[in-house]
Amino acid sequence: MKRVAVVILNWNGEKLLKQFLPGVIEHSTHSEFGVDVIVADNNSTDNSVQWLTENYPNIRVVVLNKNYGFAGGYNQALKQIKAEYFVLLNSDVSVGKNWLEPLIGFMEQTPEAAACMPKIIDYKNPEKFEYAGAAGGFLDFLGYPFCRGRILNIIEDDNGQYDETKEIFWATGACMLVRSKEFIKSEGFDEDFFAHMEEIDLCWRLKRQGHSIWCVPASKVYHVGGATLSKISARKVYYNHRNNLLMLLKNLSSRSLMPVLFIRLLLDNASALGYAISGKPNLTWSVFKAHAYFFKRLKKNLKKRKQQKHPRISLYKSSILIHYFIKRNRKFSELPDKFNLGQH
Repeated sequence: MKRVAVVILNWNGEKLLKQFLPGVIEHSTHSEFGVDVIVADNNSTDNSVQWLTENYPNIRVVVLNKNYGFAGGYNQALKQIKAEYFVLLNSDVSVGKNWLEPLIGFMEQTPEAAACMPKIIDYKNPEKFEYAGAAGGFLDFLGYPFCRGRILNIIEDDNGQYDETKEIFWATGACMLVRSKEFIKSEGFDEDFFAHMEEIDLCWRLKRQGHSIWCVPASKVYHVGGATLSKISARKVYYNHRNNLLMLLKNLSSRSLMPVLFIRLLLDNASALGYAISGKPNLTWSVFKAHAYFFKRLKKNLKKRKQQKHPRISLYKSSILIHYFIKRNRKFSELPDKFNLGQH
């Protein structure tokens, strides 16, 4: 058994595999830690599997019988893979020499850490961080995610300002290294999420089990981003609103749950109104569909909440929206100290 399994979840990504898989193989399999590169195929309808078989016969391909989404796809695939560490790597990520060693070395030296991530750089604009993770993710008390290097839609240039290895709240699913035993113990991703924010939910649960999550910027990868769904996709708006509410319902403290959900529903409706005013009725409808799903399955998800038996983790006592829109804090470094991890 290899100690590390780099698992790329593919769905109709033949073009991306052709572009990025050779580099992943070149810069991973030589590692002293013992690494397998594995492609998990989410029931693609393109030529992905045939291309892999013909061009990389030595690469293991786990073929799934349907498209389980990001969450279910990884859950189903990782059940069939044995390794000490899982590296979940998007098919649109470019890696360089020695990208794995800092991540694995950190985990070896930090037994309380359940997962870590590299610094994520924009593949198309390599002077900038990339939206999905940047230099580590955080969550404000209303459940809005932000990152070192990315506040809402403002993305910073990478000038080395966040090169410190730092404990964070969540690691991006674009490139996450997680201890297999902790992934399995936590029952992996919540498959009801299908895609988007499932990694934040997982990290939240791992933290509640007493583990920590880190960003190790000594490792750097380049992410295309939006290869499956664009940032303005109606489907992405639906998943983001729906899954954020599901995540809050499952994980918030009893004291915070009702007031936070009330505020979030109001803010979601304000977003829906904004989409309508700007001539995007399809996005407005996506928000309403997300709310309908949330309330329709409220009973089921309340049961999930009751199953969480570990201590609840409080979120930051301020709003990233207030800091962004009112105080005009557009960089992570401009946020007050209360946003630093460890004060929750």
